[in-house]
Amino acid sequence: MNTAAATCSQLRLASQAQATRRAGRPARIAPGARRATTMAQAAAAPAGGEAKKLWGGRFTGATDPLMEKFNESLPFDRRMWAEDIRGSQAYAKALAKAGVLTQDEADTIVEGLSKVAEEWAAGTFEVKPGDEDIHTANERRLSELIGATGGKLHTGRSRNDQVATDTRLWLYGQVQMIRGALRELITAAADRAEAEVDVLLPGFTHLQPAQTVRWSHWLLSHAAAWQRDDERLRDLLPRLGTLPLGSGALAGNPFGVDRQFLSRELGFEGRVCPNSMDAVSDRDFVAEFLFASSLHLVHLSRWAEDLIIYSSGQFKFVQCSDAYATGSSLMPQKKNPDALELIRGKGGRMIGNLTGMMAVVKGTPTTYNKDFQEGWELMFEAADTLHDCVRIASGVLCTLRIDPDRMRSGLSADMLATDLAEYLVRKGVPFRETHHISGAAVKLAEDRGCELSALSVADLQGIHPLFADDVVEVWDFQRSAEMRDTEGGASRRSVLEQVQKLRTYLAQQA
Repeated sequence: MNTAAATCSQLRLASQAQATRRAGRPARIAPGARRATTMAQAAAAPAGGEAKKLWGGRFTGATDPLMEKFNESLPFDRRMWAEDIRGSQAYAKALAKAGVLTQDEADTIVEGLSKVAEEWAAGTFEVKPGDEDIHTANERRLSELIGATGGKLHTGRSRNDQVATDTRLWLYGQVQMIRGALRELITAAADRAEAEVDVLLPGFTHLQPAQTVRWSHWLLSHAAAWQRDDERLRDLLPRLGTLPLGSGALAGNPFGVDRQFLSRELGFEGRVCPNSMDAVSDRDFVAEFLFASSLHLVHLSRWAEDLIIYSSGQFKFVQCSDAYATGSSLMPQKKNPDALELIRGKGGRMIGNLTGMMAVVKGTPTTYNKDFQEGWELMFEAADTLHDCVRIASGVLCTLRIDPDRMRSGLSADMLATDLAEYLVRKGVPFRETHHISGAAVKLAEDRGCELSALSVADLQGIHPLFADDVVEVWDFQRSAEMRDTEGGASRRSVLEQVQKLRTYLAQQA
């Protein structure tokens, strides 16, 4: 053996020893101790030995323990135990329908899988060495319960179409749950907008005071984005709820299983992946979910950023409930909006998950590749994070305290400069001209060190003769908001109309 080969062998044996010690198994590193086992030995491993693998017929050598750990996905894909059992029960029925199984055999498999499900639900399912993924674990336990008949379940099926089916089923349920939480958040926004419709505050562009708006109008601006997020998740459902099962490893099923039956049995309403190669290699639905999740957290992050600013000492427009804030270990006066900051931070992490998923998939050749396994943890984390963030946001919003007086004190007369220009527009002066006239009035007030509203009618007439005594009506903040009475505007009527549109949408989705 040359030096390089010897070094490689030593490193491999050392990694095996380390992995076996971690697993609580004795290390076997003596040279020559690893002997090739025969097919018969692999099929009938001694008690306490390595379990027979679903794919083990081709292999006679033992697997590096470190590779076992590197390869296994059960620590995270066990979350799909219910979906794996559900898909397997439907597949057993399809095999019986195709005449591959007798009805008694199918019933035995379905009943056995129900017992496996009971163990998972009760927390009594015992994971054993060799259970490298949820599919292996469930099939192994099924065969322990019902005997050789369990080995017929995988006829014509591959883990390639099985994992795609499990993932679609799991994510389908998660999207529905997340949409429920998201609609609760939108409902909370609509309820507050209706109840607090008369509260005014400054609207900002470039974080500079711009025009008078309603607190409800600001709130509904975020709810409008959340509605689009819900629509994106809704639109994903038909593509997500499309059946890959029956595609086999990549070329299709040789036993004539009825895929339309499988689709209906699993709640996919007859939608079936049209091409078996695409079915086992398609991960668009995961990427789409991660994109929708990322964009929603971008929207939540912007909402959170607004509230973080509004709750600061310089604004004091709002205050988070104690349930969603923390203090400082050093400064007793501090009340930090940690829930909002965490939502903002998790938005960045979610974008990272999306980027990671796209990077995993982009270089994979057709069809299935083990790289795809890296996407599940990203998907699981995204679903958990999204659901938690939406629920936390609902809690923050429902318990948030606002200070209407403080909000109103943030309004200033210079925010009515556009209204001053519009006053002259109504008297026939072109807007481009009135814009300059209003700007001249702002400059005059700045030079005098006074509010724009403190300029007299005579002062304004010195800038343009069409200013009259009724110009004083411009300095009314409530009137300024009410003048924006078009659909989607800041008037009271328009804001309440926006609330009603949201309620109609929510009712339709329910």
